[in-house]
Amino acid sequence: MTNTLHRYGAPQTLADDYIVFAMAARGVNDEGSVEKFRTFLEIARRHRPVNLGDATQGGVYRASKKLNPLAHWFRRDERDPDSLVRNVNQPTVVSAVFDNPESLEGFLGDIREADLGLSINISALTDRADEIARRAGITRHSVEYSLGFFGALDKLPDRATLTLATMCGHGMISFNFAKKMIDWVKEGRRTPESASTYMARFCTCGIFNTTRSCRVLRDCANR
Repeated sequence: MTNTLHRYGAPQTLADDYIVFAMAARGVNDEGSVEKFRTFLEIARRHRPVNLGDATQGGVYRASKKLNPLAHWFRRDERDPDSLVRNVNQPTVVSAVFDNPESLEGFLGDIREADLGLSINISALTDRADEIARRAGITRHSVEYSLGFFGALDKLPDRATLTLATMCGHGMISFNFAKKMIDWVKEGRRTPESASTYMARFCTCGIFNTTRSCRVLRDCANR
């Protein structure tokens, strides 16, 4: 199971969204896994991911330790992938997000050659993930589907807000925060890139796709 299954959007809006996880099972293959997780992240860096994450230490877009709420608005882009890789110090779940199939295919090919002995989970459109994995020489073991949204759907926000907020599977990007970023981009108060960076910092697992977010925000601004 992965919390990325609930990313909202029509299939054509998910063509630039590919998340890959690596994980170990406690007591089965977690011994000596720290160096393997670091290797996974280093291989991912060679293929230009838009985000990287470590479930225990945070993503490459780090939240600020300063509690001043203004810290997020005036910070520079402080991504530090070297620190993220170096700080992996225990069995965990690491992730890499790509925005194009070519990068994903190259990454999967290298991961296959590295033969890390970890469980690899791709979260994307099923047919596209299967096609790309096959080209990389990987045969799918199993598949999980999201059944969509049920209940009082009239209580949900608009599509753009849902698209942005559900890119953090733990709900750390609230609907109101996503709406504010849409409004600010429409008003010209923030660029799509800066608004996407703000939101990515709150997704501590590092699975927020900033490329997709920028596209959604530009679409909203051009309506």
